[in-house]
Amino acid sequence: MMTENELSYEIIGTAIELHKTLGPGLLESVYEAALAYDLKMAGFDVKTQVAMPLTYKELRHENAYRIDMLVEDKIIIELKSVQELAKVHFAQTLTYLRLSEKKLALLINFNTPRLTEGLHRLVNKL
Repeated sequence: MMTENELSYEIIGTAIELHKTLGPGLLESVYEAALAYDLKMAGFDVKTQVAMPLTYKELRHENAYRIDMLVEDKIIIELKSVQELAKVHFAQTLTYLRLSEKKLALLINFNTPRLTEGLHRLVNKL
């Protein structure tokens, strides 16, 4: 069983190879489908558009938010294809981490000349 750090290393490498092949400028959904495919072919358990529940006081909402991708039930991947990441993208990803009680998320913006410029690791300090 891989740790979150080992798993994130594999995911990042896969995302970089995907970006080298496809380049920037495509729709987020294209990158999501391609990355999920590559990760599944590498043997990882990958779920996309995962509906997540939320309990607020006595209110239970079964589909409160959606995680773009969940790998090995450990790492959240939030994908973007935007000119520039905004503060709200980071805040959204941190909220997903906190609410899902996961330790690590990758916020990846594929609309960059080099993927390393659009790649961010976010940690939930639980």
